[in-house]
Amino acid sequence: MVRFENVGMRYGTGKEVLCGVSMRLSPGSFSFLTGPSGAGKTTLLKLIYLAERPTRGMISLFGQNIAMVKRRELPGLRRRIGVVFQDFRLIEHLSARDNVALPLRVAGFREDRIGREVDELLHWVGLSDHLDDKPATLSGGQQQRIAIARAVIGRPSLLIADEPTGNVDDAIAQRLMRLLEELNKLGTTIVIATHNESLVARFPHTRLHIEDGKLTQTPPTYQTSAIEEPPDAARLS
Repeated sequence: MVRFENVGMRYGTGKEVLCGVSMRLSPGSFSFLTGPSGAGKTTLLKLIYLAERPTRGMISLFGQNIAMVKRRELPGLRRRIGVVFQDFRLIEHLSARDNVALPLRVAGFREDRIGREVDELLHWVGLSDHLDDKPATLSGGQQQRIAIARAVIGRPSLLIADEPTGNVDDAIAQRLMRLLEELNKLGTTIVIATHNESLVARFPHTRLHIEDGKLTQTPPTYQTSAIEEPPDAARLS
């Protein structure tokens, strides 16, 4: 799904943010990305979702060397990637419902299916009383839940999330994690950048750790017990 071979990344003439990073993410894998602030987590995510190009090394995405992909083919690759940005990037003039519905409308789904799935997903993340509210009227945690719902509603092949539980309480964080795990069970490859060590310890997924520009990978070591499952629409089946 994702392959880095000796990837280096620097901005301008500064020192390398990433230094010879090599990794492989299998289809259907679930990984946490950890590391201190400024270690290069966001840069790594940007390389994966094609917002940046590396200064050296090779990146392969969906089996294609991105250096060989033509510019006109990039939008097609990006449509297979769901992204939860740290600053949300919601469309301010659209309601919560219309922000979440946007990927399905772009993909050409029927409005009856869109309405059903969007409303149920927003209900499950605790926003059923805010379907018609604009982002500016909502709290940071509420906006974050809208951003996550928008990213997962279209069942992307690859989901990238930068601190997706950073503005919500622990109970909501666990519900959101279960939603992401349901998506993962359906085959989506997931990478979550987080500083939340208790969250990482609670869920049995691989850890990618960046420090001083170097990446290490460790397998999961903890098995969690089940909690509330999402509804059918949230399962995106």
